[in-house]
Amino acid sequence: MRELWVIGDVHGAYSKLRAMLLRAGLIDFDGGWTAGDAHLVFLGDYMDRGSRGVEVVRLIRSLEVQASEHGGKVTALLGNHEVMFLAAILFRRSDPEDALGFRDYWQSNGGQDRDLTLLDPGDLAWLEARPAMALVDSWLMVHADSTMYLRLGTTIAQVNGYVRSLLRGRDADAWGSFLNSFADRFAFVVGGGERTARRTLSTFGGQHLAHGHTPVYVLLDEYLHGPTLGAGAPIPYAERLCVALDSGMAYRDDAGFIARLDDRGIAEVISNPGSGPAY
Repeated sequence: MRELWVIGDVHGAYSKLRAMLLRAGLIDFDGGWTAGDAHLVFLGDYMDRGSRGVEVVRLIRSLEVQASEHGGKVTALLGNHEVMFLAAILFRRSDPEDALGFRDYWQSNGGQDRDLTLLDPGDLAWLEARPAMALVDSWLMVHADSTMYLRLGTTIAQVNGYVRSLLRGRDADAWGSFLNSFADRFAFVVGGGERTARRTLSTFGGQHLAHGHTPVYVLLDEYLHGPTLGAGAPIPYAERLCVALDSGMAYRDDAGFIARLDDRGIAEVISNPGSGPAY
């Protein structure tokens, strides 16, 4: 099994992202891929809240190309903030007064007008092509801790195909429904959460599930009631079937981490230099 590194929601925190990739030995000071045949997975939410979403997108795009040239791989999933951003762009011509509310929804969730100005057609096409989920070795990778994926299909290919068709379409109701589905958080902790995790893994494959979307400190505070130092590292839960990987790096100066996973769970954690100890 080649090295598998995973990072959750970046939200425009470009400098933190580069620093952690550098500390993990995945890139050099110039942003060049140095990880050989390793597989690096991003769980979505590259923009909004932080100010450098464009740089985050372009760094990931560059690493995709570089990794493939060295026998490695980069997988970048679709997050709900990419969907918000694309909806704001897609409907602005047909809905200039924002009667549908897509632009207001995006801006109220940290949307940055700078991203609208600087992202080019190639960046937008790349965002539209992001898969919703992926199976990497024994890990099922998704953005959200949600049952929505079970409602979108019974295979990874079906779910990704549905999302791809939706993003290419102009059905405002479908876009709105898809965005609303991301509000379905905490699927693997509330009432039967372990059963939901097992059902998700049984449906799509994998022995463990990695997700972002809900910051680890929110999970700790609201449901898991774990030690506060856990906010500085991924959180395994639901009988260790799930790992939460949203560090909340755009919300807290001391937050940020990248994790190396293996077939048993979390193998290594590289934290932002200012973050707390590992869990």
